[in-house]
Amino acid sequence: MKQMNDTFLRAARGEETDYTPVWYMRQAGRSQPEYRKIKEKYSLFEITHQPELCAYVTRLPVEQYDVDAAILYKDIMSPLPSIGVDVEIKSGIGPVIDNPIRTTADVEKLGEINPEQDVPYVLDTIKLLTQEQLSVPLIGFAGAPFTMASYMIEGGPSKNYNKTKAFMYAEPQAWFALMDKLAAMTITYGKAQIKAGASAFQIFDSWVGALNVQDYRTFIKPVMERIFNELKEENVPLIMFGVGASHLANEWHDLPIDVVGLDWRLPIKEARERGISKTVMGNLDPAILLAPWDVIEEKAKEILDQGKDLSHIFNLGHGVFPQVNPDTLKRLAAFVHEYSAR
Repeated sequence: MKQMNDTFLRAARGEETDYTPVWYMRQAGRSQPEYRKIKEKYSLFEITHQPELCAYVTRLPVEQYDVDAAILYKDIMSPLPSIGVDVEIKSGIGPVIDNPIRTTADVEKLGEINPEQDVPYVLDTIKLLTQEQLSVPLIGFAGAPFTMASYMIEGGPSKNYNKTKAFMYAEPQAWFALMDKLAAMTITYGKAQIKAGASAFQIFDSWVGALNVQDYRTFIKPVMERIFNELKEENVPLIMFGVGASHLANEWHDLPIDVVGLDWRLPIKEARERGISKTVMGNLDPAILLAPWDVIEEKAKEILDQGKDLSHIFNLGHGVFPQVNPDTLKRLAAFVHEYSAR
């Protein structure tokens, strides 16, 4: 086993580090030529069902970019089939669900996840990575109940989440029953990933920015408190992240988490002024990665300067997209390390 670089974990816990750690959301795959070659042969589900291959895809960006953490390569939809939701990842569209949730009866039909039995390949991938292959921490993750529910109710990706919000307002009892089912799934799934070897855990609430603060407090926050309180028992850093949800950053800060993920809309300086004192993660706009290097460097400096007095993990404000040159990510990771060295 190689010497473990725990800089990311120390920053997540608010401890002092020699430099600002960096990793990139969606660093595994997308823009890597090696990954594209694999994708010619295998679908996302096929890759995640083969631990050796999935571990390779997860490990590749760590080796190529010299980042301080790996994030498990898989989709937030991975656990849904085990509770009875038929989901298919359609190219160019995203996850499509043929049996959307419409009624309380639909919610009651949902089952429970048994990770060892239902997703053994996810756990085997984690063991392979953490016991044999990685010299940096592995981040496990899950989709948050609101985001999962939005796919389950809309039947696929949505621009405005009208059906999801209508269900939430019109059927509050069914909504909270659905939140409970998804919370139970997330907790069991998260604990299994941590037990298998993940040393941090992130919840992605990609679409929760569609809600205002009051609705978040009423319909979402209680379920998030339950999830994080239960995962807290596992004693690993917990991270919360969503897109277009700057208005909810303080709500997240209240949760029993260690790291508040910021997208590029909320500068770190402003987050601090708003009272966010926990470790923050972010938040370069991924679109900037297509700009000339001097622009990237200047923007990265701004973010690092704002994050330097308190705990900060450098990341993008959303995931890497396919057009990004892998060399840019490697150069940026080196720059973050060098510029932030204390």
